[in-house]
Amino acid sequence: MAQNQVAVQDVTDQLIERYGFDDKFHDHHHGDKYQANFITHYIFSMDHKMIAKQFLITGIFWAFVGGLMSLVFRLQLGFPAENMAWLEPFFGQWITVSDAGFGRISQEFYYAMVTMHGTILVFFVLTAGLSGTFSNLLIPLQIGARDMASPFLNMLSYWFFFLAGAVLFFSLFLSTGAFSGGWVAYPPLSALPQASSGSGAGMTLWLLSLTLFVVSVLLGGINYVTTILNMRTKGLSMWRLPLTIWAFLVTAIIGLLSFPVLVSGFLLLFFDRSVGTSFYLSEIYIGGQALDNVGGSPILYQHLFWFLGHPEVYIIILPAMGIVSEVLAIHSRKPIFGYKAMVFSIMAIGFLSFLVWAHHMFVSGINPYMAMIFVLFTLIIAVPSAVKVFNWLATLYGGSVRFNSANLFAIGFVSMFISGGLTGIFLGNSAIDIQLHDTYFVVAHFHIVMGVAAFFGMYAGVYHWYPKMYGRFMNEFLGKVHFWGTLIGAYLIFWPMHYLGIAGVPRRYYSFDTFDSFAHFATMNQFITVAAVLVFIVQLIFVINFFYSIWYGRPMKVKNPWGASTLEWTTPIKPGHGNWPGKVPSVHRWSYDYSKGERDFVSQIEPLSEEEKEQQTH
Repeated sequence: MAQNQVAVQDVTDQLIERYGFDDKFHDHHHGDKYQANFITHYIFSMDHKMIAKQFLITGIFWAFVGGLMSLVFRLQLGFPAENMAWLEPFFGQWITVSDAGFGRISQEFYYAMVTMHGTILVFFVLTAGLSGTFSNLLIPLQIGARDMASPFLNMLSYWFFFLAGAVLFFSLFLSTGAFSGGWVAYPPLSALPQASSGSGAGMTLWLLSLTLFVVSVLLGGINYVTTILNMRTKGLSMWRLPLTIWAFLVTAIIGLLSFPVLVSGFLLLFFDRSVGTSFYLSEIYIGGQALDNVGGSPILYQHLFWFLGHPEVYIIILPAMGIVSEVLAIHSRKPIFGYKAMVFSIMAIGFLSFLVWAHHMFVSGINPYMAMIFVLFTLIIAVPSAVKVFNWLATLYGGSVRFNSANLFAIGFVSMFISGGLTGIFLGNSAIDIQLHDTYFVVAHFHIVMGVAAFFGMYAGVYHWYPKMYGRFMNEFLGKVHFWGTLIGAYLIFWPMHYLGIAGVPRRYYSFDTFDSFAHFATMNQFITVAAVLVFIVQLIFVINFFYSIWYGRPMKVKNPWGASTLEWTTPIKPGHGNWPGKVPSVHRWSYDYSKGERDFVSQIEPLSEEEKEQQTH
C-alpha cells in the first residue's frame, strides 16, 4: 500500500512538471524566504494556510467559551433549587449568596450568558471559525492558486475578527454586565440603555464587536469571490470545481449581500440609543414615566435583522454541505452523485435564502397574506436541500465506505440535517408556528439543523484536512470516541426539547418554579443538563486530540494519504508559501474521478486518455 502511494506521488510530480505552467512565482518571491520573519509568518501572516489555522484556533477558543456559558444557564434550568454558591469564586457578584450561604445565579447573568452563547456560537464559531478556516485553506489549494487575490486583505479579515472577539470578551468583565437582551438584540431592550444593566455599556460594546465582525466578513468575502472567479489554474473551468469551492463562493456572495443590511439596522439602533431618534421606539414607559420617543417600530429592526438572520443560516450550513460532499465522495470511493444537481441546489439555496426571512416573524403581527408568501418560499427551499440529502445517500450507497473519523462526522451531518430539517417543515407553516413559536421546539430545531449539523461538517473537515494543515494525523480512536459521544449526546440534549416545545414550555425563561403546569418537566430538564455536561466533556477530547497531534500525531509520509483527486493533495506534504515549489498544475478533468474502471481514483491533473476524449465528443 505504501509503495503504491509513493508511486502515485512520483507520477503526480511528473505530471505537474510536464503539463503544469511556470508563473515565475518563486523568481519574484524567493520561495519561503518571503515569510522568514517570525512575526510575519505566525502572527501578521499573509499566507492563506496560516490564516486558516488562525481562524480555526480562534474558533476553537470561542467554542470553548460559548460552551461553558451554555453549561452555566443549563445548570440554572436543570437545578434551579440547588445551591450555586460554589460558582461565586468564578463569577463574583453575578452569583447572589444569602446570609445562610445559599447561592443563586442572578437573572441578569443568566440572560447575559444566553445572549453571549448565541452571539459567540453563531458568528464567531460557526461563521468565522467554519467558513474562515476552510475558505482560506481550500480555495487557493483546490483552484490551483498561489494564494488569495489579496493576501493583505486576507490578513486584515482575520485581525478584524480577532478585534471583534477582543471587544466582546472585554464586555464580559464590565461591572454592569455584558449585553443580556438576546443574541438577536430586539428593541426596546437593545435600544434603551436604561432598560437593564446589560443594555448600557454592554450593549454598546456588543454593537461595536458585531460591526467589526461584519467588516471581517466583507473583507474575506470579496477576497474569496475574486480569487475563485479570477485565479483558477489552467483548465479548471467552473464545472470542474469541487463542491467545496461552489459552496464557499455562494456563501461569500450571500454574506456580501446580507451583512451590510445588518449594519444598517445597527446604525439606526445606535442613533436610537445615542442621538434620541425613534426608528424603533414608540410609546415606551419606564417606571411609569413615558419617554419622548414616538413613531418608531421594533418590527423594522426585525425585518433588517432577519434579512441577514436567515441567510446567516445558510452562510453557516453551506460550507459544511460543501465539506461533507467532498468527504463523502473521497471516503466512499465513488464520484459524487448528481454533481450538477448539487451545484444548482447550492445556487437555489443561495437565491431562496433572501426570500424567507419573515418566517421568523409570523407572530409579530405581519399580514397573514404576506405570511403565506413566506410559507411558500420556506417550503420551496426545502426542495434543493432534499436534493442534496438524496445525492449524499446515493453517493454512500454501494460505495467502499471508510468509517474513519472524517467520514463518520460527514455521515452524522446527514443524519442531523435530515432530523433537524424535518422539524423545520412544522415551523415553516405559519398556522403551526404560531403555537410552537418561542417554545423549546424552536430551540431544538435550530440547534440540530444549524448548530450541531454545522459542527459535524466542521469536524469532518478538520479530521480530513488536518494532515494538509499540520503534516500529521489526529488520533483515530479518540476521533471515534468524539464522534459517538457527540452524536448520541446531541440527540439526548435536543430531542427531548421537541416534546417540551409541543407541551408549550417557553424558551428564554429563567425559572419555571412558579408555573405549576411545567413543574413535571423538572426531571427532563435535569436529564438535558446532565447530557449537555457530558457532551461538553467529549468536546474536550477533541481539543486535546487536536493540539496534541500538532506535535505528536502520526506523521504524514505521502502527499495524498486519502487517495483524493483534487489539487490540494498534489502539493508537498508541508506546502510552503506559494503552495507548489515549481510549476502550478494544470487541470484536465472534473474533481470526482473515483473507482474509474480498475483504478481507485484519477487525479485532476492527469490528461484525458484517447478513449475519454472520444467519449466526450460523443
